[in-house]
Amino acid sequence: MNCPSSSFCGVSPPVLANPRGEFAASCSTRITQKVHFFGSRSSSQIIYSPTSSHLSRRAVIALAGKKSWDIGRFAKTLFFFNGPPNPLKIVESIMSSITASAPTEAPKKAETSDVVLVTGATGGVGRRVVDVLRKNGVPVRVLVRNAEKARTMLGPDVDLIIGDVTKGDTLDPKYFKGIKKVINAVSVIVGPKEGDTPDRQKYSQGIKFFEPEIKGPSPEMVEYLGMQNLINAVKESVGLSEGKLLFGFKGNLCGKFVWGALDDVVMGGVSESAFQIQPTGSETGEATGLFKGTVSTSNNGGFTSIRTKNFTVPEDLSPYDGVELRVKGDGRRYKLIIRTSYEWDTIGYTASFDTTKGEWQSVRIPFSSLIPVFRARTATDAPPFDASNITALQLMFSKFEYDGKLNPTFAEGVTRPERPGLDLSKQPPAVRMNKELGSILTYKLKGEDLIRESGVPYTIVRPCALTEEPAGADLIFEQGDNITGKISREEVARLCVAALASPSAVGKTFEVKSTVPFSEPFVIDPSNPPPEKDYEVYFKELKDGITGKEALEGTPALV
Repeated sequence: MNCPSSSFCGVSPPVLANPRGEFAASCSTRITQKVHFFGSRSSSQIIYSPTSSHLSRRAVIALAGKKSWDIGRFAKTLFFFNGPPNPLKIVESIMSSITASAPTEAPKKAETSDVVLVTGATGGVGRRVVDVLRKNGVPVRVLVRNAEKARTMLGPDVDLIIGDVTKGDTLDPKYFKGIKKVINAVSVIVGPKEGDTPDRQKYSQGIKFFEPEIKGPSPEMVEYLGMQNLINAVKESVGLSEGKLLFGFKGNLCGKFVWGALDDVVMGGVSESAFQIQPTGSETGEATGLFKGTVSTSNNGGFTSIRTKNFTVPEDLSPYDGVELRVKGDGRRYKLIIRTSYEWDTIGYTASFDTTKGEWQSVRIPFSSLIPVFRARTATDAPPFDASNITALQLMFSKFEYDGKLNPTFAEGVTRPERPGLDLSKQPPAVRMNKELGSILTYKLKGEDLIRESGVPYTIVRPCALTEEPAGADLIFEQGDNITGKISREEVARLCVAALASPSAVGKTFEVKSTVPFSEPFVIDPSNPPPEKDYEVYFKELKDGITGKEALEGTPALV
C-alpha cells in the first residue's frame, strides 16, 4: 500500500440461482496492493523566496440459511491478530449485528489543522507573511533566532520555534510536528558597507543604491546549508510529493505489513477468505496481492476481509491527505477501513469505493471522506480521525454499507552569474558582485536545487528588488531568470500565501516584478485601493521545468 495508490483486479463469475431458495453468487477481485498517502496534503508545500498494492482474484459466494460455525477457524483468527476480545463482547457483537439500527445524527467529520511555518518571520517579507496568514485565519508557527524580538514584533502569543537554519542541531524535527506547509523567507543579510541611516533609507532599494556587503553568516551557510537543514527538519511533517509507500511490491520488496483473513466467523458467520502473493500478477508482470474467498449470508453473516496485524509502531500519515489504491476490480463495491487504535473491537474509519470490471484504476480516498463505523453502524460520538496514529489497515467486501443499508453491488454474492556572454554591467548589483558577496546567487541556486531534489512539494518564488511600497501594482510573472525590476515586500507576502493553496503553483519556479519602473514610486489612494489580485490567474500560466539553468547547461526548457 502506498500513501498515494493501490490497485484491485478481478473477474466476477455469473450469479447462480439455487433451487432450494438460497441465493448464490460469486465475484473476484485482484488488487495490485499499492497504497500511498497523497497530498502531501495535495497542496502541502514549501514556498521558497512536499508503488503499488494489488488485490488479486477474489471469488465471493453468498449463501443464505444456517450453517455450522467453525469455532476452530474463529480461534485461529483471534490468535493471528493477537487481540482476542472478551467473550461477552463476542456475544454483544453478534446481537448488535442482528439488531443494528441507523444513527439519529450525522457522524463527526475528520478534522484537519494545517499549521503554516514561516521562517525568517522577523524579516521584511516574513513578518508580512505572518500578518497575511493571520488575517486569513490560518494557524501560524514561526521559526526565529530571537524569541524576544519575535514576540515584540509579532505579539506575545506567537507560536515560536527557537532555532537557526544554519545550525542543524537547533532544528529538532519534533518541534515541527503538525507543520503542513512552509513559507521560507530566510535570506542572507546584505547591507551597506558604510552603514545605514536610522530609517534604513540606503537599504530600501529604489530610494538609494549603496555599496553592499554580507552581514552575518555567509550565503553558503544561509542559502545552501540552511536550506538543507530546513528540509531535513520538516520533511517528515510536510510529506513527499510522490507519497509514502505503505504496502506494495517493488523489486523484491513484498510490503512490510502482514495481512490475514478477518471474516464474519468472528460473529458466528461462515464466510472465508485468504490473502496470497502472486509473483507475476500485476499490470507490469511483477508481484501482486490476491484477495480471494467465499462470502455467505448464513448465520447472519455477510462479509469477508483481509486486515493487517497491528503495526508495531503507528504510522504517522498526518502530512498526507488520504490514501490511493491501485486496483483492478470486478465492478463491485469494497471498503477500506483504517484503524487508529490497538484495541480489537473498536471504531474503524471507513470509505467505500467502486471498481471498474477488468480495468486497472487508481482510487483516491481522502481522509476527510472517512466515516467512523463501529459494528456496521456509524459512530456519531467518535473522535475525529487521527492520521498521525494509524495502527492497521483493512479491505472488505460486505453485504452492508452502513446502518443497515445494502451494498448495491452485493448481489449476495539562480543562474545568471555563470551564463556565457552575459553583459554583467547591465545586471543588478547581486549579479555583478556575486563573488564579492560570498557567491550569494550561487548558493541561492544550490539551495533551490536541494529543495527540487528533496521530493517535497514546493514553489520557488524569485522576487526582483524588494521595496517598502504598498502592494497593488500590476505584476509581471516570468520564468527563466531573465527579468529585473522591483516589487513590494507586501505583494510578495500575499503571493506566497496564495501559492500555498494553489496546485497550479506546485513544482514551479518563477520570477515576479511590478510593472512600475524602478525610478517611479508606487503609491495608492486609500479612498480607492486597487482590487484584490487573483494570483491563480498567474499560476496557471506557469510551466514545469523552467529554472534558468537551461542557459547554463545548454538544454532546452520544457514547455
